Amino acid sequence: METQNSTTSNGVNNSHTKDNAAKIVFGDPVLCAQFLKGYTDIPLFKEIKPEDIENVSSHFLPLFQESRDSDTVNKIRIGDSEIYLIALIEHQSENDFDMSFRILRYIVFIWTDYAAQQEKLHKGITKSKAFLYPPILPVVYYEGTSTWSAPLNFKDRVFLNNVLGDYIPSFNYLVVPLNKYSKQDLIEKNDELSLIFLINQLQNSSEFHTLKDIPKEYTEHLTENTPDYLLKIIGKVIAVLLHKLNIPDEEVYEVTDQITRRKFSMMFDNFQAYDVQETRRVSREEGRLEGRIEGERTGRIEGEQLHLIKLVVKKIEKQCSAAQISEILEEPLDIIQQIYDIALCQAPDYNADKILKELNSKTVS
Repeated sequence: METQNSTTSNGVNNSHTKDNAAKIVFGDPVLCAQFLKGYTDIPLFKEIKPEDIENVSSHFLPLFQESRDSDTVNKIRIGDSEIYLIALIEHQSENDFDMSFRILRYIVFIWTDYAAQQEKLHKGITKSKAFLYPPILPVVYYEGTSTWSAPLNFKDRVFLNNVLGDYIPSFNYLVVPLNKYSKQDLIEKNDELSLIFLINQLQNSSEFHTLKDIPKEYTEHLTENTPDYLLKIIGKVIAVLLHKLNIPDEEVYEVTDQITRRKFSMMFDNFQAYDVQETRRVSREEGRLEGRIEGERTGRIEGEQLHLIKLVVKKIEKQCSAAQISEILEEPLDIIQQIYDIALCQAPDYNADKILKELNSKTVS
C-alpha cells in the first residue's frame, strides 16, 4: 500500500492516517487500559491500571525488520508477571490472510530478545528447567467494514495440518473489529476511547451529525473527568480521523479546540461537516444544471458564474473569509476575492444578479 506523508496545521503527521490514530491510542497507557478492559473480554484485564502498562515499541519495532510504524508492543504487568501485548492495526477493507505468519515472526523476535536480556542478567538461565518465556497476546484491531475471515490460528495456514498438526506451531490471535460495536454500545462504555471509536466509525463527514443525539450525561462525564493531557491526545487522534474525511483545516481546528476546552457538546452542535471533494462535485453538478437553465437567457458560463456567486454568498453569511471559501470550493482565490469584495458592499441584502452584473462590468473594463 502506498504511503504518503504530510503534516497538517494541527501538527499531525499523516502517514497512513488511520494507523497513526491507532498508534496514538495504543501508545497511551490510559487508552490502552480502556481497550483491554472494554474490548477484549479477557477477565485477566478487568482490573488493569494505566500504570501497569509500559510501551516498549521503540525497542522492538527495529527488530521486526518491517516499516510498520503503526504496530505497537506494550509490556503489561499482572501481579508479579509480565505479559507482552502486540497490537497490530489493520485498516484495509480486505483481510490479511498472512496475518498469523506476521504475528508468528513478531512473537519469535520478542521471545528471542527476552531470552537475550535474561542471559545478560543470569548466564545460562534459558537452559534451566525453571526458565519460562512470557506470554504474548497478539491483538488485531480491525477497522475495516467487511467481516474478518482470515484464519485466526497459524496452523490453518500450513498444509497437511490434519496429519502433522501436533508438530506445527499452533496459536490464535485475537481480532477486535470496530464495526461490531453499535453507537449505543460505545456510548455505554462511557470513556474517552469510546469517543474516539465513535468518530472512527464515521465513513464520511456528513455522518458527523448523527452524533448530535449523544446523551448529555455522556459528554458531561468526559468534560468532568478527562485529564488535560488526555484531552490533547484525543484532539490529535480525532484530527487525524477528520482529515481522512476531507475536512478542511479550519473545521478540524474548531473541533479539536472545543475538545481541549472541554466543550464536547458544542463540538457536535457546531460542526458543519464539509467534504471538500464532495462540495466541489456538487458545486459543479449544480452549476452545470443551473447553467443550462440560465443558458436560455445568458448562456451556460454565466449560469455557472451565478451559481458560484450564490455559493460564495452562503459562505459569507457563515462568516467565512475569502481564503476559507476558496479552499472549501476549490476555486482560485483571485476569482473568489472579486466576488467576495463586491458582495460585502451589498451586505446584508445580497443580490446574486447584481453581483454578477458588477463582476462582468469590471471584467469588461
